[in-house]
Amino acid sequence: MTENRELTMDDYLAMLRRRIRVIVIPALLAPIAGFAVSFAFSPKYTSQSLVLVEEPKVSGTYVKPVQTEDLSSRVATLEQRALSTQNLRPLIEQLGLAPAGAVDGVVDNIRDNVSINAVMATTVGNAQAGKKTALPGFNVTFTSNNPHRAQAICGGVTNVMIRENLIDRTSAAKNNADFLGRQVEEAKHNLDDLDSKLAEFKKRFMGQLPGDEDNNLKILMGMNSQLDANTQTLNRAQQDKSYTESMLAQQLAAWKSSQTSTNPVTLQQQLASLQSQLISLQAHYTEDYPDVVKTKRDIAQVQKKLDEINTAAANPSSVANEKENLSEPPEIRQLRMQIHQYEQLITQATRDQQRLQEQIKVFQGRVALSPAIEEQYKQLTRDYDTAQKFYDDRLANRKQAEMQTAIEQEQQGEQMSVLNPADLPDSPSFPNRWLFAGGGLGAGLGLGLGLALWLEMRDTSLRTESDVQAALELPVLSQVPWVGVEVESKDGNRKRKAKVKSASGEEQKESVEV
Repeated sequence: MTENRELTMDDYLAMLRRRIRVIVIPALLAPIAGFAVSFAFSPKYTSQSLVLVEEPKVSGTYVKPVQTEDLSSRVATLEQRALSTQNLRPLIEQLGLAPAGAVDGVVDNIRDNVSINAVMATTVGNAQAGKKTALPGFNVTFTSNNPHRAQAICGGVTNVMIRENLIDRTSAAKNNADFLGRQVEEAKHNLDDLDSKLAEFKKRFMGQLPGDEDNNLKILMGMNSQLDANTQTLNRAQQDKSYTESMLAQQLAAWKSSQTSTNPVTLQQQLASLQSQLISLQAHYTEDYPDVVKTKRDIAQVQKKLDEINTAAANPSSVANEKENLSEPPEIRQLRMQIHQYEQLITQATRDQQRLQEQIKVFQGRVALSPAIEEQYKQLTRDYDTAQKFYDDRLANRKQAEMQTAIEQEQQGEQMSVLNPADLPDSPSFPNRWLFAGGGLGAGLGLGLGLALWLEMRDTSLRTESDVQAALELPVLSQVPWVGVEVESKDGNRKRKAKVKSASGEEQKESVEV
């Protein structure tokens, strides 16, 4: 009748006292049964090895590590490679685990029974918090029904993983060095081509580069000033020459009117003057110069006249010699010299003017083409700077890769070493007989509690005042306590002797059948 009221702790304790034998007996028998069942399974042995990943002996500040993946990823990769048929076949043949035709089955068995786990430990900083962190290492375990076979296969798989790790690191370092070497050669070839193009561009557009624009403008302004000054000088020289020529013409007319043109002395003086003038002109000009040609022509004419006079003087029938001509006065010779100087000045100023005009055109063209040339120059220099930076980066990376290769060859980098070799198990890892006994204990205890609960739920006895109130739903007016001990009656029923008081207050004994 317990389902009609709320149970208390005393009720539960009373139930436990009543059903203690139902709970204890299965709890005692089940561990014995579990321990006995464990002998029905074939034993399996587990061998374990510990691999420690040592830190590089050279600081990562100077040389970056070859592999940047975390340890768990690398261990997973090494596990897959170590458990490949290519690597397990030599191990199986070496240990003689299977004939040639049954290697695949042994390979699958090894893969199913091998386990690789990272080593976990509590770090010093997290000791109070109890946090677990992975140490640089991992365990390799293998389970087999033969302890020696378990030890041999565990050690073999461990050695294969260490060997593959060394091959991976050496191969990665070498591949990096070879790849970066090719990159450096290609970058150097590209840089040389751009360097040649840039040098050819500078040679082709010398004086028109972006840095020369201001200088070109300054030079152009200076040439314009020189051209203006030259033009003024040329105009002034031409004016002075015209004025001097007019003065010479006047003085020659006056002098020639007073001299006869047949005077041998005069002709001889003219010839000497013309020859001196010719020598002076030939010292400054070529034979094709107009003044030289004119002077030679005048000399020939004067010489012809002298020849005619000499011929006439040698001939008896000729006319009497004419009076000797007198030489030109110093004023006329001075005027001629000034005219000659003005002609030289005009010639030189004309040449300078032409030269300045040509140079001005050149610099004007440079200034006009400067924007386009500057754009091309910037593009070339930008490409060259980019190529130079790429080459420097690849060169530094190649040197880094060469150092990585040297470190791996000298085994100064990260290394995997066996800290604890594969051990020979002296006891089976399965079945764990105490674990089976513990499981039996738990199962028996659960079975006893369930059975006790089932019996209590089926029990309808009234044992306490609360049971009576719950069953009758009426209040209790009085209660007669039990006094005495239980005795067996002749018919086998239990009776309890009790002392009760009568209505007059006298004690009476009566037996109540239970």
